[in-house]
Parts: sequence; C-alpha cells; structure tokens
Amino acid sequence: MKLLADKIAVVTGAGSGIGKAIALALGERGATLVLVGRRRAPLDEVQANLMARGAKSHCHPADVADRDDIARLAEALRRDFDGLDVMVHSAGLVRLGDVAEAPADDLDLQYRTNLLAPYLLTQATLPLIRRRQGQIVFVNSSAGVAARAHVSQYAATKHALKAVADSLRAEVNGDGIRVLSVFPGQTATPAQERLYAEQGRPYRADRLLQPEDVASVVAHSLCLPRTAEVTDLHIRPMTKPD
Repeated sequence: MKLLADKIAVVTGAGSGIGKAIALALGERGATLVLVGRRRAPLDEVQANLMARGAKSHCHPADVADRDDIARLAEALRRDFDGLDVMVHSAGLVRLGDVAEAPADDLDLQYRTNLLAPYLLTQATLPLIRRRQGQIVFVNSSAGVAARAHVSQYAATKHALKAVADSLRAEVNGDGIRVLSVFPGQTATPAQERLYAEQGRPYRADRLLQPEDVASVVAHSLCLPRTAEVTDLHIRPMTKPD
C-alpha cells in the first residue's frame, strides 16, 4: 500500500548513507522525492534506483553549507511545488578533534552544515509545509544526546539541532505539523568508514546499524495516523562496535 502516494518529500544528503536509504524507503511508499546533495552523480544513481521502483524524483545538487545554494534550493521548491509534505534534513558532517586543539574552522563548517542549513531551509520552506500540514525530520545523532571524547564540535551542533527541533515542534504542532528527531548510533555509511580510518580502527560494517534500519523506522513514523506523533527516535546497533 502506497501510504505516501501524492506526497512530496525533500531529502538532503540523499546521495549516500542514511539520506539515500530514507529517500528509497519513502519512494517505495509512493512519495515523489526531491533529492538534494553536493554531487550530481550520486543523486542520479539514487534517481535511477527510484525509477526502477516506480517512484518519481527530482535532483537538486546543492551544498547546504553554502547559504546561496540554500536560497537557490528554496526558490526552486517554491517555484516547482505548491506545498511540501515531508522535509528530511539528513545532510551532515563530522570532524574529529580535541577541545584543546581542534581548529575553529572545523567548528564553523560543522555549524553551517549541521545546524544553520536545516534551520535556514526549514525557515524558507515552512509556508510550503504549512499548506500540506507536513512533517519535518531532523536526522540527529547519538552524539546529540551524550557527547564523547573527540567530538565536542560535532556534538555541540547536534545538541543545538535538538533544541531547534524541540522549539519548532512546540511552535507548529498547532498547525498540524509533526516534527521528528532521529538519534542513530554508529551507522554503516561512507562517512563512518572514513572516521574509522582516521582513528586507525578496524571497520566492521556488520557490527553497526545499517542505513536501511534507520530509514525503516523513519518511514514508519511518517506513515502513522495523525492521531499520533513520534517526537524522538533513538536507535543503536544491537552489537556494541569495537
């Protein structure tokens, strides 16, 4: 049953990892996807995958760390659609480093990507989301709940993202808009593999969450009857990573 038939869903970070998995899961449920990512080639691959499953999609290459790109994306959405049903903020970036020496430029980049981008894009598209009593998903992180060593900058942006989501929910629930924060643990994505390599740790994808695990619970939450709202989803690997 296509529970999201005739729905328009925007997914940032749709070229790989959790964003890609969420886009495919929503497409399987009938949604028309707007795929957003920095590079065109991965978006084209996801679009071909969606087409093979009978789902419609549009590609919008954009670097969400660039405010001009966000403005152009928002303008395109306003031009092409009279309303949006789902907005998924999945684009994200992590840089490791100790508080004592991590460059401030790394913090700035993570702030612009992980926090400012979803804030600005939500702000720009909220009128479109209101028209459809839509849903907004913030893909956060377990680091957005409890910071560990070496991730202070990343965790700070994710803690702040939770605050944005919580405030937004209180502001828009009365308009029929649902807001979901997702807090995955370590997930088998290309970004996670790079982090393991940086730390000199053996990478075992089978011991981590799979992107499809996260996408499944997100898609299920979005398809719930409007008598219910899932506000926070915490999901972690069943086996503790090494």
